[in-house]
Amino acid sequence: MPHDGQPMQSDSPESAILPDLLALTGAAVPPVEALLATATDRVRAMVSEDGRLSAPALEQNQTAAHGLAWLATYVESLRQMQNWAERLQAEGRFGETEALLHQIAFGEYLWQIYGGIPMSQGEILRMQDLGLSQDDQRGMMAPAVMTLCQSGNTQAARLRLVALMQERTADITIGATGLDDELEMIRAQFRRYAVEKVEPFAHDWHLKDELIPMTVIGELAEMGVFGLTIPEEYGGFGLSKASMCVVSEELSRGYIGVGSLGTRSEIAAELILTGGTDEQKQKWLPRIASAETLPTAVFTEPNTGSDLGSLRTRAVKDGEDYRITGNKTWITHAARTHVMTLLARTDPETSNYKGLSMFLAEKEPGDDANPFPTEGMTGGEIEVLGYRGMKEYELGFDNFRVKGENLLGGVEGQGFKHLMETFESARIQTAARAIGVAQSALDVGLQYAQDRKQFGKSLIAFPRVASKLAMMAVEIMVARQLTYFSADEKDHGRRCDLEAGMAKLLGARVAWAAADNALQIHGGNGFALEYKISRILCDARILNIFEGAAEIQAQVIARRLLG
Repeated sequence: MPHDGQPMQSDSPESAILPDLLALTGAAVPPVEALLATATDRVRAMVSEDGRLSAPALEQNQTAAHGLAWLATYVESLRQMQNWAERLQAEGRFGETEALLHQIAFGEYLWQIYGGIPMSQGEILRMQDLGLSQDDQRGMMAPAVMTLCQSGNTQAARLRLVALMQERTADITIGATGLDDELEMIRAQFRRYAVEKVEPFAHDWHLKDELIPMTVIGELAEMGVFGLTIPEEYGGFGLSKASMCVVSEELSRGYIGVGSLGTRSEIAAELILTGGTDEQKQKWLPRIASAETLPTAVFTEPNTGSDLGSLRTRAVKDGEDYRITGNKTWITHAARTHVMTLLARTDPETSNYKGLSMFLAEKEPGDDANPFPTEGMTGGEIEVLGYRGMKEYELGFDNFRVKGENLLGGVEGQGFKHLMETFESARIQTAARAIGVAQSALDVGLQYAQDRKQFGKSLIAFPRVASKLAMMAVEIMVARQLTYFSADEKDHGRRCDLEAGMAKLLGARVAWAAADNALQIHGGNGFALEYKISRILCDARILNIFEGAAEIQAQVIARRLLG
């Protein structure tokens, strides 16, 4: 029967749910935690010299190190799914849908830990890659783990979940998210907006490669998107990072371009809040919160990619001001914005991150005829597969003037430190965007599977089609719980670069898998530009690259685990 808000009684003979499910999944967590502890010791021995982490050894054993990051991500995912399930059970909200999501997640992820974790389509991590023997893995033979592997993710469970999904199509999410009523009210508000003002137009914006209309930016500003987490004293709403996740998720579900409009404001505000002077906070934060000032992030250079310590763009003192010369690339929404958070080298004697400084570089917004009218600055568009609504640009600076008062924090050499302080929020927000894109793929995949008839019945009646949809729903909930956990850690002032990195790593893979499987459900039609899933697939692909490519993300996680 559909979830009616009451705890599930799952011991009936026809039930697809295992008896005593929460006790079973709870008992399965310690064995995988123990396996992770052993794997961490083994990999640490591979990558250490004289008791210290060795960069050459880490690179030489990159598969093991990155594999450890994936194993740790899976263990944290299962831990957070268990926490989610126990909270819902205590609140009387752990119904049949939630139980199936939980059971299938444990059944699948436990089996993958034992048999192979997909780091990408062509890279399957085996436990022996981490230096583990069969004897080391015997802890996975615990009764709870074996039961879940054998009977957790069954075809019967997946088909029952999809049947419930079809009965509850009016629900915003598949299964209770575990968030409070206020956050769910925010979700409902932004879901309505996305359905009315974004989804009907997003595909046309994509096909025509158009900028998202300024009317949308104005409406989002009125709804508080750009000042969501900015403190009230600076004109924002002072809400939590969890609220940022919900808003980003639902707007990205409508279109990733719209869901990403607030990203640059979030980054700029975080930079100013953590590193700016009082005067800079008073000047810039209210403008960013109201969208009077639209910012863009200008960090990446053509030959550096993720190696930000090698940046070559230089800022030279000119009286009280600075003159900036150099090239930047992959700058999102560069033309229409008013200020750039611009990273440049102020100490020419350095060749690493220590000589970098962050600037709040003012510029004039451009238009189609003249996208970059500010003196000392030029730019050209980079044509891209997806993620088109704000456009990507290459920028050139030639003696570009920045006021001295716009050196972030008023002190040189702090740029890299400032940037590092934004990575937690940026990656949490990117994980939320990934969940939105994955949910969008599930939305269109489910609808198409219901509508499309083949061999006398709807596609959704075929078990492999239904199983694809079920796994999308399951992995979306897993990624969602990991993301909400990292946001909660951030909201409570705890360091969460590890958790945020895990959420982004998993969320990006989940989004790509969901989009790819939804396109497969569409068959040949999915390959046609007129179908939304073709856009969603292109949009999903960027998530594994920006805000730290998957390989960089795994490297960061591994260093934290091993350091």
